[in-house]
Parts: sequence; C-alpha cells; structure tokens
Amino acid sequence: MIRSDRLQRIAEIVMVLGIVALCQPWNLFLHRYGLTIILVGLVTFLFTNWFGAKVVSDDEDAPKGEGHP
Repeated sequence: MIRSDRLQRIAEIVMVLGIVALCQPWNLFLHRYGLTIILVGLVTFLFTNWFGAKVVSDDEDAPKGEGHP
C-alpha cells in the first residue's frame, strides 16, 4: 500500500506534468489530454488530503479544545 504522503507527492508531480503537457506545442496527444492529466492529479491530491493519515501531536502542554486561546 502506498503511504498518503508519497501518493500526495506523486499527485503534485502529475499536476506539474499536466501543465507541461498542456503548454508544449510538439505533441498533439499530450496537448489534447493535458487538462485531463491535471484533473487526475488534482482529484488524487484532494483524496489523499481527505482520506490521508491524521497527524497527532505529542505535545502535552497543547490545549485540548478547538483553536488557540
């Protein structure tokens, strides 16, 4: 199973590659599907943030309620 932080990094790289594919003028296939590549990376990024592992702090002095005092 791929960890969520690694999958998030892969999604960021896919989004950047989609932008490069959209902006390059040499290959029509890449130019045509550049926006689709960006959207696949974006949806993957959103899902990894939504379903990713929760970070639990070990700070005992931190307040237990919501927000900051």
